[in-house]
Amino acid sequence: MSMRIVSIIGRKDAGKTTLLIALAREFKRQGKRVMTIKHASHPAVLDHEGTDTWRHFHEGSAERTLIAAPDTRAVFERSPDDTDPETLARRYMAGADIVLVEGFKRFPIPRIEVHRKSLGHPPLFDEAGALTKHWIAIVTDNPSLNATTRVIRFQDTMWLPLLAGLTWEHAKVLEP
Repeated sequence: MSMRIVSIIGRKDAGKTTLLIALAREFKRQGKRVMTIKHASHPAVLDHEGTDTWRHFHEGSAERTLIAAPDTRAVFERSPDDTDPETLARRYMAGADIVLVEGFKRFPIPRIEVHRKSLGHPPLFDEAGALTKHWIAIVTDNPSLNATTRVIRFQDTMWLPLLAGLTWEHAKVLEP
């Protein structure tokens, strides 16, 4: 079974996580199996010194540590930060209908940009940029924003189902 992948990008505090969650819920409502990847530019702190998993991973120098709880699994893995989102999706997201990625804006996968007028910056979209063809849309609260890519406004009627449809249609299909 093939999966689809798309990235949600934008400037700091633009609402990337909020939009990703809204899309994930919409796809879940449609009966799709949704998985997510979050790119971080800083070390992720998910465990703390003294726990058994921390000791396995740090003191034991384990390459990979998995904690299995009754309703959750988490894997801690030593890996260079040079892995692209498609490789991560193939490795960890088997069985997904769609993988929503937050970040990875430098990788050439279809993307939706979140833009907030109040941040005072222009959109990341650059019609002369190398990644321009990967933009699905800019989602914004700015009623006067115009671009050479599709612009969807939060105040538009039915903006979320419209965006979900466009996302599904334009997401990159990853064959197994």
